[in-house]
Amino acid sequence: MKKRTVQQACGITVSCCILFMLITPRIPQPQKYHDFADKRQFFGIPNTLNVVSNFPFLVIGVIGLMLCRHRNYFKLNMQGEIWGWTCFYVSVVATAFGSSYYHLNPNHDRLVWDRLPMATAFASLIAILIIERIDPKKGTLSIIPLNIVGIMSIVYWRQVYFSVFLTCTSSFLYSMSLFGT
Repeated sequence: MKKRTVQQACGITVSCCILFMLITPRIPQPQKYHDFADKRQFFGIPNTLNVVSNFPFLVIGVIGLMLCRHRNYFKLNMQGEIWGWTCFYVSVVATAFGSSYYHLNPNHDRLVWDRLPMATAFASLIAILIIERIDPKKGTLSIIPLNIVGIMSIVYWRQVYFSVFLTCTSSFLYSMSLFGT
């Protein structure tokens, strides 16, 4: 496929996604979503078990970063793998803080900070999958765009239907797969 055709396909895909986002209505997040079963307070921390249960994310994230970056314990051969796993473990550490912040006082505004680091962690895993299973160069080049898509998915979720985002993401990934072919 010619490079110009690929660029046109990407442009059309992005334009359709933006148009679709603009014409679809918002879907509200029910307030009951924030009504968790455990509302106990210990040591002055509201929803203590919901908050404290995020500590393992911090531990695993820090250990993963240390093993990935300092001693290359995982024996990663490609620079893209190191970048992808670093993004993933940074996102896992951020999940510990974002989710704890949300669970201290669960509400719509704080839910963004719960979901944002998870979205970037999932995006990093997709990039790692591309690096390790499809093409190292394409996967490495996809780390930043996929993380941007993850961040934009949260922005998008705050505005309109999530299913529309999935359609846009699928279109974006399909367009990305056309590069270099």
